Amino acid sequence: MRTSIIGYPRIGGNRELKFSIENYFKGNISARELLVTAKQLRSARFEKQKKSAIDFIPVGDFSLYDGALDTAVTLGVIPKRYRDLTLDGLDAYFAMAKGYQGAAGDVKALSMRKWFNTNYHYIVPEIEDDTVIAFRGSALFDEFSEAKDAGIIAKPVLMGPLTFLKLAKYENKQASDFVKQITIAYAEIIARLESLGAEWAQFDEPILVTDLTTSDISMFKRIYSDLLKRKGNVKVLLQTFFGDIRDAYEDVIALPFDGVGLDFVEGKETLSLVERYGFPSDKTLFAGVINGKNIWRDDYAKTLNLLNAVGRKADNIVISTSCSLLHVPYTVSVESKLPENAKNAFAFAEEKLTELAELSKLADDSDYAASEVFKANQARRQSIKQGADLSVQARVHGLKAGDYTRSPERKKRFDIQKSVLNLPLLPTTTIGSFPQTDEVRANRAKFRKGEITKERYDERLQALTADVVKLQEEIGLDALVHGEFERNDMVEYFGENLNGFLFTQSAWVQSYGTRCVKPPIIFSDISRRAPITVKISKYAQSVASKPMKGMLTGPITILNWSFPREDVSDKEQATQIALAIRDEALDLESAGIRIIQIDEAALREKLPLRKADWRSEYLEWAIPAFRLTHSGVKPETQIHTHMCYSEFQDIIHEIDAMDADVITFEASRSSLAILTAIKESGFETAVGPGVYDIHSARVPSEDEIVAAIKAILEIVPAEKAWINPDCGLKTRGATETALSLKNLVAAAKRVRSGKI
Repeated sequence: MRTSIIGYPRIGGNRELKFSIENYFKGNISARELLVTAKQLRSARFEKQKKSAIDFIPVGDFSLYDGALDTAVTLGVIPKRYRDLTLDGLDAYFAMAKGYQGAAGDVKALSMRKWFNTNYHYIVPEIEDDTVIAFRGSALFDEFSEAKDAGIIAKPVLMGPLTFLKLAKYENKQASDFVKQITIAYAEIIARLESLGAEWAQFDEPILVTDLTTSDISMFKRIYSDLLKRKGNVKVLLQTFFGDIRDAYEDVIALPFDGVGLDFVEGKETLSLVERYGFPSDKTLFAGVINGKNIWRDDYAKTLNLLNAVGRKADNIVISTSCSLLHVPYTVSVESKLPENAKNAFAFAEEKLTELAELSKLADDSDYAASEVFKANQARRQSIKQGADLSVQARVHGLKAGDYTRSPERKKRFDIQKSVLNLPLLPTTTIGSFPQTDEVRANRAKFRKGEITKERYDERLQALTADVVKLQEEIGLDALVHGEFERNDMVEYFGENLNGFLFTQSAWVQSYGTRCVKPPIIFSDISRRAPITVKISKYAQSVASKPMKGMLTGPITILNWSFPREDVSDKEQATQIALAIRDEALDLESAGIRIIQIDEAALREKLPLRKADWRSEYLEWAIPAFRLTHSGVKPETQIHTHMCYSEFQDIIHEIDAMDADVITFEASRSSLAILTAIKESGFETAVGPGVYDIHSARVPSEDEIVAAIKAILEIVPAEKAWINPDCGLKTRGATETALSLKNLVAAAKRVRSGKI
């Protein structure tokens, strides 16, 4: 069988692309130097896949920031406010990605959302009423030519037209109004690819794995019925991932696609759909059997049985990943500090290429069970020993219904907390982290390398904390934070202080743009070894005259932003983490911390893509897991939570049921759209919709923030509204942070005084 991948990591094994782009932002390198780095990274990817004998090597899956943004540029979907800046190509591109504030003008960035059920964020295309969708960009063709020069006839990849139209934001028109334009544009793209010698073109349509309406299916058929008539000699692969296409399977196989990519990992009904309706003999089935989202080695016995079952219905099969390998790190081979037992358990992107190659040969071997490759795979899996902690398991199984309920009810707690905390109307705060300056990073790095003692590290940490507390009080914020200078990452930091986690040296994964994370790996049962945040939080409160927030990461976010186990349910893992965070929250309370923020930034991330599965497969255990973390605290202790960059409107009731006292969330990039859902749902939790975007380097004006506060107060009663940025300030510069927060506080004071 031949092999294919849907996409590959692009940041570089050592995050070369991240650092190059950030140096370009700082003016340290030219656009030419940035593009040279990008080309070198693409070349290395081509070579790696070629050596791994991948038959269908993708091109077009590379990006300087985001694939959805690249598609928008290719189609000429650039809102007028960015065109009016009259910036050069790269700067105009990055203005859409992260905003712009300079001589050419002042614009916010385009909205950003989670990419389906992953931790990747995409830039939301924005289609204005007078937009003309047409083929314009050349990057895809340039990269195809690069691959051709390297001896590779690559498989060009582009976001599919239906997914693009469904994910975009509109002014007054709707997706169906642009069907004709986008079909013509894609036909021109195919024609250009054919002229360059392309044999296949891959159109990614993950939207097909979501709940589709009859109009969605009609639009899909309308686009591709026309487009496939215009494809010439190029073979078109319809690629889906992140689930099954139960709503459209029959329509898909009825259309004259040359190949169809199906996800057999997350697609619960994919195999049954193939068995029930068959698969046309004139099409190639790209079978996504290698998990593109998790890092555990494949079980060849299980996968070969699956391929045998598929082979009874499909004549032509290509073995593929279930989704792009963008969501896993580069390679296990550089991880010198992982226990050998653990290294044997993992397969990152490079190792998954090897798995594809090995499965390709085994699938053609009628006696594969006798193969040394097969035997080695099975022996490796059997050698993995994941630890069990019987006391943790007993604690989980001993939980009762009352352990998930806080008393008294929220309305009564509101009055108690108002009296105890004595906060002003429209209290101001930040989400938690402050800029990770060179000094902050150096202090942590020196300690990790053994260059300074623990005592010296703590001494410097306290000085940095005292400085940021002083800064917040000078600015005039009402609820303070300690800055989180001891933390490298909001999830990794907690994982390092919990039993059951493993950590890597270089397993970076792109979250968005230049933001990369190094997810912990859950390897065994989870428990807290000792208090984690109590010492620094208690110190911060001792040097502050205002309430200090204790800052914790919630169990669902820790789970969703880690690589989870596959031998234990997500519910079990989340509950174990929740008990550890519960212990920490109670210790913070005992230390005198009266506001505790338990961030659940990733709550929506693993929400099933089909609404029918929301409660039974996720919400019925995810919401209780959060409640378990805080149900034991006293009424006067105020519980906050934070969520960011997802669409929460459709689970607003479940969010309210988390029973937090205050929730802060991203709102500025979405123009405070969630406020309507809050109003219509009878939302009880006090709210802090973010009033400015922290992912942009621009400083919001006082008037801009006043306007945002006024919009909030049209929906939210003043006594239940908080004023805060969208998210943590870790990635921002110190100067812009101080200026932005001064404007935030001044704006809140103006609104309080009525001087607006």
